[in-house]
Order: sequence, then structure tokens, then C-alpha cells
Amino acid sequence: MRRILLAMLLLFSPLILFSPKLRADLKRAMAEPNLEKRSGLALDNAAAALKSARAAYDKGDNDEVAKDVAEVLESVDLAAGSLEQSGKNPRRSTWYKRAEISTRDLSRRLNDFQDQMSYVDRPLLDKVRARVQEVHEELLMGVMEGKKKQ
Repeated sequence: MRRILLAMLLLFSPLILFSPKLRADLKRAMAEPNLEKRSGLALDNAAAALKSARAAYDKGDNDEVAKDVAEVLESVDLAAGSLEQSGKNPRRSTWYKRAEISTRDLSRRLNDFQDQMSYVDRPLLDKVRARVQEVHEELLMGVMEGKKKQ
């Protein structure tokens, strides 16, 4: 049994190590008909895009960093818009809480990334940090207050 597992590991390890980067796709998230799942996919894409931006920054490719950071912003906006369009009560929806936690984590990782960047490159993340923080606060208020009565 161990020999079979070892053989499979040796057989598939090059595929795993040398495969193109695996990353969520924003188009796939936009194609999702369920608005709540769409927000989850968009936030997964934002996390993957941030990871890609970090890797690009380590390589010194600022053009790729700018592209990935723009994708983070677009993903966060899609997630917030999808949850808003769902029309569900934020207090009763687990997707709102998941989105709030994801944006909090994303905001923290953006802050850490910006702190590690050169002083000259830090303005690349200002707009994204502000928007992610704004979305996080909106989601948090929604979860804490619930749906506004009309």
C-alpha cells in the first residue's frame, strides 16, 4: 500500500509543482447565478489576486502588481454588490458574516503587504485598502444592525 502511494506521489508531483498558477477566476464568479455564492467566489478571487500581487512584487513586476490590485478591488466590489442585490437580511445570512470575516482578513493582509512595500510603491494600495475597509465596515454594520426597516 505504501509503495502504491509513494509511486502515485512521485508520478503526480511534477504536475503539481510545475502547473500554472491555480487561481479563482472573476468571470466564473460573475457567471454564478446564486448571488450569495457569487460573493464568496469573488472574495476567494480577491484573496488569490492579492497573493499573486505579492508574488509579482517580490519579482519586481509593478505592472502585474497594479493589475492584480485592480482585480482585488473589482472582486470586493462584486462581492458587496452581490450581497446587496440578494436582498436578504444581513443578520440572518451566514454569507454576510463570511464576507465580513473575509474582508477583515483581506484588509489586514493588504495592510501587511503595504507595510512590506517600498515607501515609493505604497500608494499603489491606498485606494484598494480604503475600499476594502469601507466594504468591511458596511458588512459589519449590516450584520450587527440587520436590515433597515422601511
